[in-house]
Amino acid sequence: MSIYDYQANTLRGNEESLSKYEGKVLLIVNTASKCGFTPQYKGLQEVYDKFKDRGFEVLGFPSNQFASQEPGNSDEIEEFCQLNYGVTFPMYEKIDVNGDNAHPLFKHLTKEAPGALGSKRVKWNFTKFLVDREGRVLKRFAPTTTPESLQDEIQALLDK
Repeated sequence: MSIYDYQANTLRGNEESLSKYEGKVLLIVNTASKCGFTPQYKGLQEVYDKFKDRGFEVLGFPSNQFASQEPGNSDEIEEFCQLNYGVTFPMYEKIDVNGDNAHPLFKHLTKEAPGALGSKRVKWNFTKFLVDREGRVLKRFAPTTTPESLQDEIQALLDK
């Protein structure tokens, strides 16, 4: 299976197939609005703005699994992201990224790009997964890795 075989609900509750992103380079991120890494929304938006016209998308997936740092509902999450960070990249409904109820997409991402010591768990908010134009999960990045620091890798994939 590739990431294109999965579906997710947008913040507005509409089910969407990720096949709509076929042929694009993706950065998939689990997000939270009350986390020390929350300012990364700014960097995610900047990287999105820089590359979106070249076939790049950032996909945000809020999760409340880490210290309850995403307590809001979809409307609150959307308002927070737009008002505080001007987010225009696609955001999806709040999901679990770990455990039995983890969203199938994140089960796939963590299997294809394990973390340190082969861990399948997402460590914290703002873990990032880089996906190539063929839907292959290439790499996982720690929450401490800033979106801006990924620009060369994104550029290289877009130039292929």
